[in-house]
Amino acid sequence: RILSSFGKPLYRLLTATIITLLFITYLLGRITRALVTEFFKLTLRFIAFLGHGGFILNSLYLSLIKLLRALLLFQKRPHVIYPEPKTRRLRLYLAKTKVAKIKVKIPSIIFAKPKGVLTLVALKLKLALVKISKVKIPLPKIRIKPIAVALTLLLGILILVFNTWWFVFRDLPSPSQLITRNLEVSTKIYDRDGYLLYKIYKDKNRTLVPLDEIPMEVRLATIAIEDAEFYSHPGFSVKGIVRAIISNLKRGELAGGSTITQQLVKNALLSSEKTLVRKLKEIVLAIAVELNFSKDQILEMYLNEVSYGGTAYGIQEASRVYFAKDVNKLSIAEASLLAGLPKSPTRFSPFGPNPELARQRQKEVVNLMVINGFITRKQAEEVLNYELKFAANKVDIEAPHFVMYVREFLAEEFGDEFVETEGLEVYTTLDFSIQRLAETVVAEEIEKIKNLNVTNGAALVLNPKTGEILAMVGSKNYFATEADGNVNVTVRPRQPGSAIKIVNYAFALANGFTPATILSDTPITFSVPGQPPYSPQNYDAGFRG
Repeated sequence: RILSSFGKPLYRLLTATIITLLFITYLLGRITRALVTEFFKLTLRFIAFLGHGGFILNSLYLSLIKLLRALLLFQKRPHVIYPEPKTRRLRLYLAKTKVAKIKVKIPSIIFAKPKGVLTLVALKLKLALVKISKVKIPLPKIRIKPIAVALTLLLGILILVFNTWWFVFRDLPSPSQLITRNLEVSTKIYDRDGYLLYKIYKDKNRTLVPLDEIPMEVRLATIAIEDAEFYSHPGFSVKGIVRAIISNLKRGELAGGSTITQQLVKNALLSSEKTLVRKLKEIVLAIAVELNFSKDQILEMYLNEVSYGGTAYGIQEASRVYFAKDVNKLSIAEASLLAGLPKSPTRFSPFGPNPELARQRQKEVVNLMVINGFITRKQAEEVLNYELKFAANKVDIEAPHFVMYVREFLAEEFGDEFVETEGLEVYTTLDFSIQRLAETVVAEEIEKIKNLNVTNGAALVLNPKTGEILAMVGSKNYFATEADGNVNVTVRPRQPGSAIKIVNYAFALANGFTPATILSDTPITFSVPGQPPYSPQNYDAGFRG
């Protein structure tokens, strides 16, 4: 399996790389040889041209000197007619290169000076057309010894192997880290019966679920939109890579073409940087992951790893965030919408500024499910006509004062980092049915006495035998921040109020008072040295006698 799935593709890749390098080297050699040859040809032609041109200029120069000398000396000379010029032959040798013979006629100059006056009779200048023949330079024959070729190939292979190891394999993580790494999982707080009150997390709200609890509709929708060849490729898709290369050449960027396995590797083991080296690492790791895990295991890890927007990581939390239900209760319509989010969770989010894009993306998913034979056209029409009901976009928390009380205790005991990332499951003593009753009673009682300027209240229900907290209502409304609603009155230091009466009653009964003793409810003032007088009164400022 290793030889067929990993060895053969790698051998073909290395072979194709070596052949490509050799072809590029041969092409560069041919181009260089042609350029050097043409350069030498042009140089020799230029030298030959300068040689012929120099002879002609020299002849013109001598003729002009003779003319000036005659004009300046004013010598009496008879009419002179120079004989016809003789043809001279010139043979020029340059670097053992034969140049064709060139015939140059010397110009004829005729002078006449009758009666002591010098008169220029005629000046005829004839230049023969100079033709320069083509210069042929025999190219040297290069003899390459077989041993030199073998050494060059060996050196090239060693360099290629070293660079591949240094940039790709040197710091490559192990595929086993997918199951041994510390995965960030939310801590969950439940009541005594297992009712979920709140989830604590740092950056990623994630709940792991096994593949057998994920509906087939969710799996098929994800495969259709992300990687239709998932169950047939060895970790990477040649078709996907080709399509990505064509698309990238048009857009001028490096992206796309990743299979589900590659996406899992990138999200879990590598960074998200867009470089060629990272892409090569991604492909190598994807092949290694395919060799170490089954397809179902890879799909399960992917569905629990990928982001669906915001802090929702994994399909279970995505189901709760967008539809307020567990993943095993999702319909085909809901599954198709969630499957389209991982490509761009912010852009396609139904809670974002453009919720219509979520529906467009859902249509793409459904269409691909039909193309791949996962659903029929009739089912697709039913899915697209299904009215989706999204969950309220709010913080999901029950018994908030109690939850924050427990969270503070956990942080003191284990530390914030441990609580936010280690996936604790905390079962408490709270009885959520009693909690809801206590919240209702507090709200109703405050409404009854609001005319007395009472705006807030709290309640704490304990089991007197064990001290267990059954309900904790820290204020009328936890989310009323303008009235300090998030303050937990039940645990804050406060003046005792009427709670101190039981202490007074106990002291009185221990010192001669009985339940039948009558006390006078009249104005009284207590004077304590060093303090101002104290005159207590009832809440309504009245006295009963």
